[in-house]
Amino acid sequence: MNKFPLTVRGAENLKSELQQLKTVDRPKVIAAIAEAREHGDLKENAEYHAAREQQGFIEGRIKEIEGKLSNAQIIDVTKLNPNGKIVFGTTVELLALESGQEVTYQIVGEDESDIEAGMISVTSPIARALIGKEEGDIAEVQAPGGIVEYEIVKVSYV
Repeated sequence: MNKFPLTVRGAENLKSELQQLKTVDRPKVIAAIAEAREHGDLKENAEYHAAREQQGFIEGRIKEIEGKLSNAQIIDVTKLNPNGKIVFGTTVELLALESGQEVTYQIVGEDESDIEAGMISVTSPIARALIGKEEGDIAEVQAPGGIVEYEIVKVSYV
């Protein structure tokens, strides 16, 4: 399977979710199943079926996270020397030339992306247009409404 990029923060978030699932959520659902079994007939026991469904979700999520972490290429942007170029993990301040609006994005892995938090996927059109550029460059992004031009105001590696 191919490696996929993940920031250090993204990896830590996945590890903490995995820890939560294994140490808190899994034991809680196992206890709920045991308690539901004590109520007798399992065919008509809604509590039992709900707990089993929850257990299936938790086990599936554990496998998914473990798979992601095993195939992740964790990149610490603070230890890179990209010489002012935009790379994975870079935080970029942009100025939309047409509207004059300033935005700040960090380029992250697909699983970490959250546009509300200013984190865009490395596979997004904006990120693809920015990769390899430097401060002062103009990036043309193919958006659904046409081409949008952004001036790169600041590039930081945090």
